[in-house]
Amino acid sequence: MPLQATSGAASYDAFGGGVPVEPNYIESCFSTYLYTGTGVAQTITNGIDVSTKGGLVWIKCRNVSGESHVLVDSARGATRALRSNGTDAEVNDAGRVSAFTTSGFTIGTDGELNGTGNTHASWTFRKQPKFFDVVTFTSTDTNVTVSHNLGSVPGCIIIKRTDDVDGWFVYHRSTPNNYLYLNSTAAAATPAVVGTVNSTTFQFKGSDWGPPSTATYVAYIFAHDAGGFGLTGTDNVISCGSFTTGTGFGAFNVNLGWEPQWVLIKRTDGFRDWVIYDTMRGFNTRNLTGDADALALYPNLSSAEDLNGYVGPYATGFSSVYTGTASANYIYIAIRRGPMKVPTSGTSVFSPITYTGNSTTNTTVQNLTTSFAGDATIIQQRDGGNNPLVFDKLRGSTQGLYTSLTLAEENIAATRAGQSVGFNNTQTVLTGQFTNQGNYNYLATPFVGWNFKRAPSFFDEVCYKGNGSTQTITHNLGVVPELIIGKNRTTTGNNWPVLFNFASTTMNYGFLNLTNSCPNDTYANVGVFSAAPTSTSMFLVNSGSMNTNTDNHVAYLFATCAGVSKVFSYTGNGSSQTINCGFTGGARFVLIKRTDSTGDWYVWDSARGIVSGNDPHLSLNTTAAEVTSDDTIDTDSTGFVVNQVSATNVNVSSATYIGLAIA
Repeated sequence: MPLQATSGAASYDAFGGGVPVEPNYIESCFSTYLYTGTGVAQTITNGIDVSTKGGLVWIKCRNVSGESHVLVDSARGATRALRSNGTDAEVNDAGRVSAFTTSGFTIGTDGELNGTGNTHASWTFRKQPKFFDVVTFTSTDTNVTVSHNLGSVPGCIIIKRTDDVDGWFVYHRSTPNNYLYLNSTAAAATPAVVGTVNSTTFQFKGSDWGPPSTATYVAYIFAHDAGGFGLTGTDNVISCGSFTTGTGFGAFNVNLGWEPQWVLIKRTDGFRDWVIYDTMRGFNTRNLTGDADALALYPNLSSAEDLNGYVGPYATGFSSVYTGTASANYIYIAIRRGPMKVPTSGTSVFSPITYTGNSTTNTTVQNLTTSFAGDATIIQQRDGGNNPLVFDKLRGSTQGLYTSLTLAEENIAATRAGQSVGFNNTQTVLTGQFTNQGNYNYLATPFVGWNFKRAPSFFDEVCYKGNGSTQTITHNLGVVPELIIGKNRTTTGNNWPVLFNFASTTMNYGFLNLTNSCPNDTYANVGVFSAAPTSTSMFLVNSGSMNTNTDNHVAYLFATCAGVSKVFSYTGNGSSQTINCGFTGGARFVLIKRTDSTGDWYVWDSARGIVSGNDPHLSLNTTAAEVTSDDTIDTDSTGFVVNQVSATNVNVSSATYIGLAIA
């Protein structure tokens, strides 16, 4: 009899008698997708298969008051809409959602979901054991046992009568003997609407509520810390829990063990709206610095989104500087940030884009289209005169950092009203024409933008508050970082530390904004880390650049990802040599810095040209215009070729170099 491997999501029969089980990842089961109404039917492609797998699509107009939350699901059919901010029965109307597809859904011409020029948020939950299920059932005035396929004990169940007027019952594991209404601000009340729950059934307590015979219901069932995801099949992706508020920084602190992308929150011991935050609409760490940046939508209201609550994510959960009622009790549903899957192509996580500025006002918008939802971008003016700018989703769309300066993070929306650099599905969105210390969209000016997506084994970002002592900072890179770039966001005058070549007692360090060498020294002498980082943590000591007490900091972490990225080092030979990065189609981005002597942080990319002739390059540590007249690097299918030319000196005989290449 063949041996059967049974542990983990990727288990299979070791001798060919079984079929490998495809691991589950949150990016295949959940999506927040933003779109703009056109007034004509359109298809929304978010990568989630509701058509064959089943699930729920929840949509809300963002910018117009009076438009309802609309929920449709596979159990009842795509055209049968319910409104969470009301009690009415379902409506059969293909003008709202007309169909589910294997990669999203289609919407009709109804203005509620597709009004011309209106902006909308959609949240798609795919049916998947240990994440989400949707079922329908018929109830009478007796208790009814309802079967489900969640494969774990539900953490939250939302129930709505579909054939007549009734409220949205909410069962939550943190208040099992009570119920809440999704369409109401009311506190939790008795009696319970749901009785016994287990991994295959739940009990709807019709005897306590007295529904008439043949009343029909739909139930949306959410898991809680059930595992089932990732390569080992043990990773959690959804949590249903509770917290109690305090006041000031850390008014509440929810440790999930992972970084969330979406949360639903409701107070249970008093009147308060239900609130939804997500990372596509400003759920970021700026909210934890005392600046409300998260746009909230309220399931019990038809109002437009607004800035509400100082709630933001961190590497292992979410927190708040909320200053309202202390000792108030809340429940939540939180969903893990993706992607969880290690990328296999550079084009799925990195995109270099050249463009020409189009802005003459502070409100002009230009979209830089990528093949993925970006998390960070570096923008540099190609003809010189302005500092390179870094923007990222986690710090907030209005917060710029300058790689060639020691300035603190700048709120460009405050500097010039209406300006921002945001991330919308597959676009980096430039609003305005920022021209203070930097520039990103000035009329008729040439630019390059390097766009990055956070992904395991490739790139991660961590925002944290310094404590002026020793502290361990958790990251989600999933492997040991090989290159870390840090910045103090609060206090001007601190350099950009670049740390690499981590060994047991030593590492190399330099500064992104300087041309200085990057020597190797002990952790004690460098004074930034106390030990080498691990696949989960960085170990900080007191330092102005990375751990000043009460200051906000950011760290960008990179690693070698097979076929996608390479953190490399080499010794110059004085002529020409191939840097093998393990790629199959060559490098599209190359960053090189000399480490034994002075030298710029040079950048080349395929958008401006990595060819056998002249290759334009810019330097992240300067405002200088790009140099177009030297042949420093050439193409090679495995990576790139580096040549010694006097303009860059990136292949001087016996000199040492560090760099990052992306396929």
